Amino acid sequence: MTTDDIESDGGVAGARDEVFASDDEGVQYRDTVYRDIDYDSLETAPETADYPKTDGEGRYKIANLPKVPKVSHIVGPSAIMLGASLGSGETIFWPTLVATNGWGLYWAFWVGVITQFFINTEIQRWTLATGESIFRAFERMSSFWPWFFLAAGFAHVGWPGWAAGAAEVGAAAVGIPRGNWPMIGIALMILIWLSYQAGPIVYNMVEKAQVALMFIAIFGAVVLIFIVGSVGQLANVPAGAVNFGALPADMNIAVFLGGLAYAGAGGYINLAQGVWAREKGYGMATYQGRILNPLQSGGEIEEVHESGMVFEPTTTNMRRWRGWWKIVQQEHFLTFVVGLLVVATVAMTITAEYAPGTTEGAIDMWLDQVIPAVGGVSGALLYVVLFIALFSTQYAILEAFVRNSVDIIFEMYGRGAGWDLNKVFIGLLTIFTLWGIAIIGLQLEQPFILLVIGAAIAGVMMWPYNALVTILNATRLPEHTQPGWGRVIAMWWATGFFGFFSVLLIGDTAVQYLGADFMATTVGVVGSSPGGYVLWLFALVVQVYTMYRSAQGKLASSDTVDNADEATGLLS
Repeated sequence: MTTDDIESDGGVAGARDEVFASDDEGVQYRDTVYRDIDYDSLETAPETADYPKTDGEGRYKIANLPKVPKVSHIVGPSAIMLGASLGSGETIFWPTLVATNGWGLYWAFWVGVITQFFINTEIQRWTLATGESIFRAFERMSSFWPWFFLAAGFAHVGWPGWAAGAAEVGAAAVGIPRGNWPMIGIALMILIWLSYQAGPIVYNMVEKAQVALMFIAIFGAVVLIFIVGSVGQLANVPAGAVNFGALPADMNIAVFLGGLAYAGAGGYINLAQGVWAREKGYGMATYQGRILNPLQSGGEIEEVHESGMVFEPTTTNMRRWRGWWKIVQQEHFLTFVVGLLVVATVAMTITAEYAPGTTEGAIDMWLDQVIPAVGGVSGALLYVVLFIALFSTQYAILEAFVRNSVDIIFEMYGRGAGWDLNKVFIGLLTIFTLWGIAIIGLQLEQPFILLVIGAAIAGVMMWPYNALVTILNATRLPEHTQPGWGRVIAMWWATGFFGFFSVLLIGDTAVQYLGADFMATTVGVVGSSPGGYVLWLFALVVQVYTMYRSAQGKLASSDTVDNADEATGLLS
């Protein structure tokens, strides 16, 4: 393929029909888009400022950036992310935190949600521009990072606690003694596994299920707030939303950091945004193959290339980039951010109204305090919404863990060993499902403290990957696909935000569980123990390094690509 093939508008660069897809073309994205291409015949991208830096880690091929579909055509990855969030922060952590501590913490919730909007879309940026997953990008920086995130990810979501929670709610809803929840939990895990067998493209099955669950949950939440009598609690939201920095004196830092991570999906799950974007066919990922179910695909294989594809910075391609970046942000904001704010805020109003000052765990709070208090139709609807929230979360967590881990294992080892990516996926899916069934079957019910620890790990792991993504996008991508200064600053904030609370958690854990008083940290920094000051110094070094490297990358790339402003737009 040559540059003549790419500038296909006959000299009318940027004409609307050369930038935006027709309805017939765009609607194809609803079932994902894969464009088979003769990869080996493509021109290799030169090591110039017009293309991403490789640092010798695999050269890119040049292809044309696809035309831009409508936002309604690409809804999917954020719906799965919303599903992963509904049963964690939105029905477990934040309703419990607000019921226990009042609306003064609401500021941290919405700040966390907006922060994750920037994090998640920056994770998608690399995939949109190169067709590679974020793990392949991390591998380009150091082979340590993918393995690190795989290990941390298992610590984060390796326990099937959400299926157990959904099963307990389901048992209570149909009048089965709650102690009999394991059989329901096992049935749910089997149902999730079977859903992957419904078609050859595994992502499509997950997306359809999660979109349906998302609509039911949001509709149910909107109805609930008007029929349970908690709408008056909304009057407390504005004051809590601007109560920046306020924390109860006895706040458990692990719980709070978990809440910040779960103001969204959190941790390992966020990293799936890039892999889901690749499966959906966003931008340059349309040339990468999708994972197929070997039991349904008849042996067909769509190749996921080791190195991705990039586009030549013609005027048309840069305008297409601007269009793609706009709709990707819209899809994530309208689906993920709005969905979270609606469902979680409704859940908080209900628990604040019917379980103020609760000391119960989240599931017990809902089943023993809230539902008996609202009763009748409201209680029945609440059962439905809670069940869907918890089930959709387990579904999305299993999906994200398997998809992320398969990507890491295949890229780091399996590709070189000649493994079949599709078989690796179905194999790990089966193993992880059986692992969940075994835990549920043995009735090893996860204590709330393990949920807290998993959530805290989610928050801590977001600290390094926020820094890595910021540096990656600002130093490896060319000028026209780099994040703008506003987004770079937002990612500096995200890195510092999670770094600050991670240091507090590390210090608190060292004191509480190891008796290492010399590691104590304080919220105000001043007054920390000597080891605590070392932790704060480390956090400062990470923050300064992140800011320096990303700012240096932005400045070095300024004015290196002709007409780069054609690619810029809102929150570019």
